[in-house]
Amino acid sequence: MTLFRDDGIVLRTQKLGEADRIITLLTRGHGRVRAVARGVRRTKSKFGARLEPFSHVDVQFFARGSELVGRGLPLCTQSETIAPYGSGIVTDYARYTAGTAMLETAERFTDHEGEPAVQQYLLLVGGLRTLSRGEHAPHLILDAFLLRSLAVNGYAPSFDDCARCGLNGPNRFFSVASGGVICGDCRVPGSVVPSPEAIGLLSALLTGDWDTADAAEARHVREASGLVSAYLHWHLERGLRSLRYVEKFARNAEGTEKITNATNATTATNAEKK
Repeated sequence: MTLFRDDGIVLRTQKLGEADRIITLLTRGHGRVRAVARGVRRTKSKFGARLEPFSHVDVQFFARGSELVGRGLPLCTQSETIAPYGSGIVTDYARYTAGTAMLETAERFTDHEGEPAVQQYLLLVGGLRTLSRGEHAPHLILDAFLLRSLAVNGYAPSFDDCARCGLNGPNRFFSVASGGVICGDCRVPGSVVPSPEAIGLLSALLTGDWDTADAAEARHVREASGLVSAYLHWHLERGLRSLRYVEKFARNAEGTEKITNATNATTATNAEKK
């Protein structure tokens, strides 16, 4: 019999039976952990609301020895809220879709339960904190999180020197299979030629240069997001289910903006005629 305590981010929940849930968390010391929270779906549950996605919590687990090595699931016996990031995320659709993609990415990069993933954990905590506060545009925060998640897991893209031969940049071509920008001699089929502004934005997001990122034009942001998505899908070997909703929202927002601008222009023209 073992009691252990850790703090973590709730990644997702699944219903179990009539009143229980299976809670998946990314913890500081134990990596990804799945545990059973009994009775949390009852209205009288003392800590059910604390174990919701996006919540940063301090949790106590109870496990038998065999459960610690993957046979069965430990029990979640206590939970205390450290930071309710969900309250600043779920009320805004753009933040919610970006946050959901961040949670799914963190889970995908921590395939093996019980293996510490401190860098990924700290990255997720920082990303959700920034997202909940609305310090930057949600899609920029998401792209920065995706690039840094790739980097801490050994897939850091190059945005200056050639990813294949190391030729000093700037280099024109970009290849997801080669690991970022490449020179003309190393160019492979399927390479693209992104704008220098998009490459500069990607570099800024990876290094945390938010002044440059916040000042980027919308067309360069869309171009950079497409490269991030392609690079992530290549290394994960399959896409993120939640990312399609982020992309869909971006397209809808762009269409709404065009309609609003057209409406404003028509209103102004009619006013001049009068």
